[in-house]
Amino acid sequence: MAPHSESPRRKGSVGGRVAVIDIGSNSVRLVVFDGLRRAFFPLFNEKVICGLGRELTQTGRLSEDAVWSALVNVVRFTAMARAMKVAELHLLGTAAARDASNGPEFIAEVERRCGHPVRLLSGAEEARISALGVLAAFPDAEGFMGDLGGGSLELVRLGDGRLQDFATLALGPLRVIDSEKGKLVVPVEEIDRQLAEIDWLDTVEGRGFYAVGGAWRNLARIHMDQNAYPLHVLHGYTMSADEAIGFCQVVAGLGRRSMGRMTGVSRRRAETLPYSALLLGRVLRRCRPKQVVLSAYGLREGFFFERLPSKEQSKDPLVTAARDFAKREGRFGDCGAAFARWIAPLFDEDKAAEKRLRLVACHLSDFAWREHPDYRAAQAMHRILHYPFVGIDHPGRAFVACAVFVRYGGEPDAPVAKPVVSLLRPRSARRARLVGMALRLAYTLSAGAPSLLATTGLQVADGGLWLDLSGDGSVPVGEVVERRFAAVAEAADLKLGNLRPRKR
Repeated sequence: MAPHSESPRRKGSVGGRVAVIDIGSNSVRLVVFDGLRRAFFPLFNEKVICGLGRELTQTGRLSEDAVWSALVNVVRFTAMARAMKVAELHLLGTAAARDASNGPEFIAEVERRCGHPVRLLSGAEEARISALGVLAAFPDAEGFMGDLGGGSLELVRLGDGRLQDFATLALGPLRVIDSEKGKLVVPVEEIDRQLAEIDWLDTVEGRGFYAVGGAWRNLARIHMDQNAYPLHVLHGYTMSADEAIGFCQVVAGLGRRSMGRMTGVSRRRAETLPYSALLLGRVLRRCRPKQVVLSAYGLREGFFFERLPSKEQSKDPLVTAARDFAKREGRFGDCGAAFARWIAPLFDEDKAAEKRLRLVACHLSDFAWREHPDYRAAQAMHRILHYPFVGIDHPGRAFVACAVFVRYGGEPDAPVAKPVVSLLRPRSARRARLVGMALRLAYTLSAGAPSLLATTGLQVADGGLWLDLSGDGSVPVGEVVERRFAAVAEAADLKLGNLRPRKR
């Protein structure tokens, strides 16, 4: 498989809203993105469960009721996208429309009613584009991706920022479950046989498995709830493979009545969730990855990502998003790089990944100025925790959120912060606190204006911390500055040096 940067598809130009209507085997979904840029954001996202592939195994056809529902909603979504004045509108058909005997007739009717062509994806295209979505969110992904739709399971090997091998299997829940009896029509032995025939799955042991699709997201949500996990963000949620296998075994054994009592699981999803758990468990047993990572990005995001110019594709999605966020929300635009340079002397031993998170915290350090002072720290922390950033895991989110919380005067041992700090290792928690305290000092000195900050500087020398100030008195020293400077030195485990005029 070619790397994503070598895709033969025509690239779009940056700017202009892009709408994607995904006509899937189970659901029809409209997503409208805010523009062709690396840090893209969904302006609108709605799905309707139509069940196009529900009777495909038994009849080989799309059911009439499902076709009617899908047509109504695709027409509605098309009208909505046009009302939003999108620059691009794309209709994508997947497994059910591809494999059903009346699929061509259905696609023709969609095109007639919507006045817009439908791109019917092959199994290979579906796998490739879904995997591009994972790489858009996790550029350093190593291992393999699995996208479980209603009609098929796509598997793609990932490594070195490339899509390597792929397979598409007709193992979607609508293909293998009798919709009336809720029983498997494909035995587990057949599932294992199909997985065993994929030779390249032997090469991903000990790496990551990136799970895509609504069914597996629902499984992760149940796992979160059962473990009282403190951050309800599905993207980037991680389980060890052994933990996931045990959990899947439990869910796979539940009946309809037990599934129906699960909170947050729709009736239709409850019918297929035990099988989705069974399949995930069989995949994990076959491949023995190190961990399971949930990805909110898949087919639609991959299709969007493929249309980006190569220069946009190569950007860091997290840093780009943080920078864009700061430009919109900061008092003086994005000043993150200047503040990152200012606090850098405190962090000489940081690794590249730690420097990256510190830079992101600096970009996001001045966006909450509109909030009420009494709630500013908590509001900033919660917004960072739940904003749809990608390219970051949950401990990384917690680090950035905790650093900005402290920058606004919050204390890490405050009750509101304890669940966040629990996601961090002790060293990371200390570093987040130090980043926040250093930023608090920087904002006290400069009021957020980079030009004023540039007249000052931190230095670490001879086991002590020194604060250089402008000799012209433009940055006055007072009790607050002295107190916060002393607090930074203590948090960094450095001797308290003097405040001194900066050498010209």
